[in-house]
Amino acid sequence: MSYEAKFKVWRGDDGDGELTDYTVEVNEGEVVLDIIHRLQATQAPDLAVRWNCKAGKCGSCSAEVNGMPRLLCMTRMSTFEPDETVTVTPVRTFPVIRDLVTDVSYNYQKAREIPSFDPGDAKPGELRMQQVDVERSQEFRKCIECFLCQNVCHVIRDHDENKEEYAGPRFLMRIGELEMHPADQADRRNIAQDDHGLGFCNITKCCTEVCPEHIKITDNALIPMKERVVGRKYDPVVWLGSKLGIVKKGQDTPSA
Repeated sequence: MSYEAKFKVWRGDDGDGELTDYTVEVNEGEVVLDIIHRLQATQAPDLAVRWNCKAGKCGSCSAEVNGMPRLLCMTRMSTFEPDETVTVTPVRTFPVIRDLVTDVSYNYQKAREIPSFDPGDAKPGELRMQQVDVERSQEFRKCIECFLCQNVCHVIRDHDENKEEYAGPRFLMRIGELEMHPADQADRRNIAQDDHGLGFCNITKCCTEVCPEHIKITDNALIPMKERVVGRKYDPVVWLGSKLGIVKKGQDTPSA
């Protein structure tokens, strides 16, 4: 079963652009990315779109469909009424390169600024973890770096000037993953707050709501990191212990 659907697709570059109307065939079982490919093949050969796996695992085809941040390859046409106009626009937080392709280099810059895993003096094969700790890290590792969480975070979506000081939920989650990792020896609480802007986050949970991997970014990463930072920064006993060097990573009280 097929039908003709109405689409509005953003066409333009970083200088100027507009929504362009298309009428295109839709077949049963197709997703929005299928329709964008059909437009490229039949009506708009110069339409730019970023994609790779078409299986919801590479994160490349992030866009906004009817104003909602989504993966084009995971948005089924059956979710829309046949007579509904489907509007496809680039993600709003990052500069448009052309059409649906945006410049997400901000995210890679922030990734490079985060210190990598620090095993301390442990040698390969010596690290041991409990299963509960494995599972906690695995949740965060499901991230496909679609950057939809970055796109909806109002701290940078509505305030471009914050990008220099704020890493965004995806990379604060990465810091949280390493801070909670029992084999990582670095204390990442200070850099989360001072270098990557954890204090900017006001836990609206919009990042969690759009995550295609259903990672509980706010509840399992951002809030626990805020609790750890508060425990270190504002508890006078812990603060004194840290200055004397008797509070170690993950501790909320000085060790004997």
